[in-house]
Amino acid sequence: MVPVSVVIITKNEAEHIAGCIDMVKLISNDIVVIDNGSTDATLAIAAINECRIFKNNWDGYGANKNKGIELARYDWILSVDADEVPDMEFIYSLHNLPLNNPNVVYDIKFKSYFGKKRIRFGSWGRDHHIRLFNRTLVRWSEPKVHETLLLPKQIKKKKIKGCFHHYSVKNFYECNSKAVYYAELSAEKYFQSGKKSNFINLYLSPIFVFVKSYLLLLGFLDGKEGWDISKVLFKNRWIKYHHLNYLEHTTPKKSVIKSNYAVEC
Repeated sequence: MVPVSVVIITKNEAEHIAGCIDMVKLISNDIVVIDNGSTDATLAIAAINECRIFKNNWDGYGANKNKGIELARYDWILSVDADEVPDMEFIYSLHNLPLNNPNVVYDIKFKSYFGKKRIRFGSWGRDHHIRLFNRTLVRWSEPKVHETLLLPKQIKKKKIKGCFHHYSVKNFYECNSKAVYYAELSAEKYFQSGKKSNFINLYLSPIFVFVKSYLLLLGFLDGKEGWDISKVLFKNRWIKYHHLNYLEHTTPKKSVIKSNYAVEC
């Protein structure tokens, strides 16, 4: 084992969490599960695997991840979603990291799946995220959706070999539903931070995001799934900015608090 705590936030993740836990158990003896009212077998699976389980009211993705960070036994944190599974190359790489510099964070490659199909092109085919960091310097932002890591300016980013397999959605219906849900939450986040809608992001940006994913990043090579993903990206962008425009015309203005941190998306 290495001195790393694994933090997982869950809600009804019984379909995936066993595979996730099986692999992270090869990394750490401290697996923290922050659950948001699961009604399936998620907690039973976590308990059988000797995870430390905490049941919390939902305060948002970033807020609940920060709760898990606070409850962790080690300062080095590996943040994993229940539908993500690290591969053996990543596990081997992590076991060989010195983990002696809290000013370093580690960027991990993701391999995303649409149902059982690996997506190799388009926006999903280039996915990567910082998920390994030291909690003494790094924490999550706490919006309702699309939480990001707040990185002090002295932080250095390094890549680590291996990857996470991300079993993102089962089908088009789930993909589309998530896109609509996250678009509306993102619009609220943008509104609260003072971001404005305009002609470009209302009408041109949705077209660009489709063209970029499907044509420029070769999403068409993923077949029907590449088309579906590009359509959903268009829809997400369209709803996001039109909902933002609606909020601008119907909601009283609020002051915006700026942060001294850089943000990793």
